[in-house]
Amino acid sequence: MRPISSRRLYTVENPRKSTTLTVMTGLFTLYCLLPLGWLVVNATKSQADFVSSFGLAPGREFALWDNIVQVFTYQDGIFSRWLLNTVLYVVVGATVSTFLAALGGYALAKLDFRGKRTFLLVVLGSISVPGIALAIPQFLLFAHIGMTNTPWAVLIPSFINPFGLYLMWVFTAEAVPTGLLEAAKIDGAGEFRTFLQIALPLLAPAGVTVLLFSFVSIWNNYFLPLIMLKDPDWYPLTVGINQWNKLGSTAGNGALIQNLVITSALLTIVPLIIAFLSLQRYWQSGLSLGAVKG
Repeated sequence: MRPISSRRLYTVENPRKSTTLTVMTGLFTLYCLLPLGWLVVNATKSQADFVSSFGLAPGREFALWDNIVQVFTYQDGIFSRWLLNTVLYVVVGATVSTFLAALGGYALAKLDFRGKRTFLLVVLGSISVPGIALAIPQFLLFAHIGMTNTPWAVLIPSFINPFGLYLMWVFTAEAVPTGLLEAAKIDGAGEFRTFLQIALPLLAPAGVTVLLFSFVSIWNNYFLPLIMLKDPDWYPLTVGINQWNKLGSTAGNGALIQNLVITSALLTIVPLIIAFLSLQRYWQSGLSLGAVKG
């Protein structure tokens, strides 16, 4: 008898190791972390050290705490107002958009109504349209009804999330048993009560995923608030910090605040990092089920 081959069997638990892939992954990781490392290092420098030292080298003094204090006190503490504005836009916008996406996804997956196929095509088509392409039409619309330079001009567009609606539709079709919904209706529950008490708890993983994507999208939103808002008291962090950057980059204005711009940028990404680390397991589970269904 011929001997059985002793070739190693590679599986998910025992993957094949590749030196080339390891090196490429390491280089890509370095490429992604280098800007973050530069940001952290320069946030610890004073203004004098920032302009006189190498970017990735620490300064002569550790000035992180002093920079943070200056960020929150510069221009009468307007950074705190920008931070509160951003929290308002994110909390209200992400919560409402996630709920509407769950409600719409449930309706598309479990209800039959006229025009459903057309609506699905519209949703799928709208995913491919970048949000920045709609910013100017939205501005003209809000200007016509007199709602520019108000928080609603930023909040209302954030309520619509086509990708979140699509994800909730896919997830609902897979994760919510139709028999369970029919049993609830037999017991006398209405359609909306069935959604709230039966379907919505089952949609938690996808809901957290949509919430996280909405959180990041609204937190990083720049162009829409820039064209919608004129009053600095309603600026989010993205627009406000950019105004500081322009102020510090303009020659002859006497404002040397590059260290404040860097420190405020670092403070801005901290909530995003915390959100990703806290919700990572829900995010992965939501995406995994959507991938299996797709």
